[in-house]
Amino acid sequence: MKIAFERKESFMAAPDPFAGFKAVQKEAWSLFAPIEVFTTPSAARLVNFAGVVAGQRLLDVGCGTGVVAITAARRGAKVTGLDLSPVLIERAREHAQLVNLDIDFTDGDAESLPYGDNEFDAVLSQFGHMFAPRPDVATAEMLRVLKPGGTIAFSTWPPHLFVGRMFALIGARLPPPEGVASPVLWGDPKVITERLAGRVSDLSFEMDMMTPSALSPQHFRRTMEATIGPLIKLVAEYKDEPEKLKSLRTEFEALISGYFDPGNNVMRQQFLMTKARMV
Repeated sequence: MKIAFERKESFMAAPDPFAGFKAVQKEAWSLFAPIEVFTTPSAARLVNFAGVVAGQRLLDVGCGTGVVAITAARRGAKVTGLDLSPVLIERAREHAQLVNLDIDFTDGDAESLPYGDNEFDAVLSQFGHMFAPRPDVATAEMLRVLKPGGTIAFSTWPPHLFVGRMFALIGARLPPPEGVASPVLWGDPKVITERLAGRVSDLSFEMDMMTPSALSPQHFRRTMEATIGPLIKLVAEYKDEPEKLKSLRTEFEALISGYFDPGNNVMRQQFLMTKARMV
């Protein structure tokens, strides 16, 4: 164990080439909290899919406002949650306090988890770890802290469906720094299989659907502009360029229209759940 911790301390001491990018992420995603009304039901689906049971030590990576962590803790798991945004961590703590749940929420980086090797029975992430700029580093960290035989499970957005296409639309206008992987590649089973190859067994996938409420494509576009980090940044970039902003909104509303169900006032947003066991 001493050797493992010495290796970890050495890794943490190395300069982070994406520190600036993460600082921007931390700022932008701080406004995400209202979206928890949409992600709370899907949090229960991930916890069910992962087979969380009482007594497990569980880590929620990119925990946001704590919807997965709290769902798992209500089942009797001993839960730790980590997120890049201190603002979201504070909201998660408030949610836990409401129901007197003892959850260790910490602000931190998915690429440098502040935990020991083989510490958790389960590592989960709902639309969180996928935004780490280096998938290989985030994957290695999540598996490092997982016990042999433990479960890794996460929810992600497929690139060919609504949220994946939304991030592609944003990325075409606001490209990420060189070396930052597209987050929606985590929604492709082939890519996931390659990233986890040789390190896990019993890999399985399941599709599910989130149905956030909306009154119109314009109404939903406004909600996204106020809560989704990269979109917030792009709209701010176009503050003094009204034609570019109008073009963005026109294209975005057209995309939304393809997934908006006006008969039920909901969006239809499919997502992918992945589960595997640490070898």
